[in-house]
Amino acid sequence: MKRGKGLTFVGDSRIQKYDKPKLNRDYSEFPGRTEEFWPDYLLKEWLVGAVFLIGFLCLTVAHPAPLERMADPTDTGYIPLPDWYFLFLYQILKYTYASGPFNIVGAMIIPGIAFGALLLAPWLDGKKERHWKKRPVATGMMLIAVGIIFYTTWESVAYHDWEQQNQQGQIVFSNLDAEDPVFNDLIRTNCTSCHGGELAGGSGPNLIEPELAPEMVEAFVRNGTEEMPAFEGQLTDDEITAISEYVAGLELTTKDEAANTEESAE
Repeated sequence: MKRGKGLTFVGDSRIQKYDKPKLNRDYSEFPGRTEEFWPDYLLKEWLVGAVFLIGFLCLTVAHPAPLERMADPTDTGYIPLPDWYFLFLYQILKYTYASGPFNIVGAMIIPGIAFGALLLAPWLDGKKERHWKKRPVATGMMLIAVGIIFYTTWESVAYHDWEQQNQQGQIVFSNLDAEDPVFNDLIRTNCTSCHGGELAGGSGPNLIEPELAPEMVEAFVRNGTEEMPAFEGQLTDDEITAISEYVAGLELTTKDEAANTEESAE
């Protein structure tokens, strides 16, 4: 045992002297260099947050979110588009091995593997090194994930039909009467899947804006076109005539006139 130097008396015992850790001293010992949490520090945080909140509110007022027409669950021609941060998953569902009969692969298995790998990351690479070059497993997983996300997001944006996207969600006011039996029984079943729930356009053309004669509409319905199937043989002559007259009578109106049409239908 060491004698003398390095020892200190505590009661009747002798223990080796050691340096105690420096404890944080009270903020009052440093005038001008520290501040109280309440109200000084917290008040400044609140003021900064209020400035950002007011700026965000001004931005939402100046540039409101673009609204589309009212959702119609019977409109099978409408193609929804997710927000930009989910576009990579949206694009994966377009691939052959992740769509159609393999939808479960793109919707459940691939995202499940990705999130499972994220949860297992601490066990897959347990090195204590912090530099990214010395952690090849974690670094490789990160680079692969980021590369896939960036590429599929870009591919989704580059190959999406934005013109059709804007057209199918456009708010159009017309004299269309959704309660008319011709619309409910015939047009909703045979036409809205391509021309949109309000016939304002989808994968097929807009049927409201063009001025179409009943005879022209009947020719299209009866004989079809390169992109549109012929309904002769599927519908009776009276049904084809009723559809033609209904579509030929459609026209653009103001918001008030469209509201009056809905009220009169009720």
